[in-house]
Parts: sequence; C-alpha cells; structure tokens
Amino acid sequence: MAKQIGEDTKVTLDLKTIGMIVTFVITITGMYFALQSDIARAMELPEPEISKVEYELKDELIRNTIMDTQEDVEEIKETIKKIDERLYEMTR
Repeated sequence: MAKQIGEDTKVTLDLKTIGMIVTFVITITGMYFALQSDIARAMELPEPEISKVEYELKDELIRNTIMDTQEDVEEIKETIKKIDERLYEMTR
C-alpha cells in the first residue's frame, strides 16, 4: 500500500542527520556569498589594456601566418597540376 503524507505523519531525524543538513546549508550559503564578493570585485577591476607594441606583434604574426599559408596553397596547387598531368599521360 502507498503511504500518504498528512498531519499524522511522523518524521524522525537523529542528531547526525540534522548536523549534516545544517552543515550543508552553511556551506552553500558561504559559497554563495564568496561568489557574490568575487563578482563584485571583478566588476570593479579595470579592463586590461592592449599596448600598441602587443597589437603590432600580434598583427605581424597573423600576417606572416597568412602569407605562409598562401605559399603552402600555391605549392599544393602546383603539385596537383603535376599529378593531374601525369594521370592524363597514364590514361592515354
């Protein structure tokens, strides 16, 4: 039979269980307030500035990477042309 919860239902908790519940609630509350203080502190901090030198170095790195990639693509195209010519010669 299914038990029904009502006014006559008795719930018994021992001290160990009550202690665990209280500890859990205190821990969660402490973590919540610590998180709130971290968020408030982070909102007050200044945004990091990107210096001109850092920007120029990153820009140069990106441009060099693009040029290297372009050279690699050109080499791959030449290789594909050679393979295509050899394949054409073999099929004749």
